[in-house]
Amino acid sequence: MTSKRGFFRNAVKALIEARERQAQRYVNRALQMLDKETLEARGIKRKDASNGE
Repeated sequence: MTSKRGFFRNAVKALIEARERQAQRYVNRALQMLDKETLEARGIKRKDASNGE
């Protein structure tokens, strides 16, 4: 039984990580649509918005 628990735990972990990457791509695309002044007012640099940091 422990091998199945490990399998499902790993599967859920992989699913969560994939969704986190998907969400980060979505946010990065949204940030790229903002102008430089808006980003700077929020303390975000253009290169950070495009790199996902």
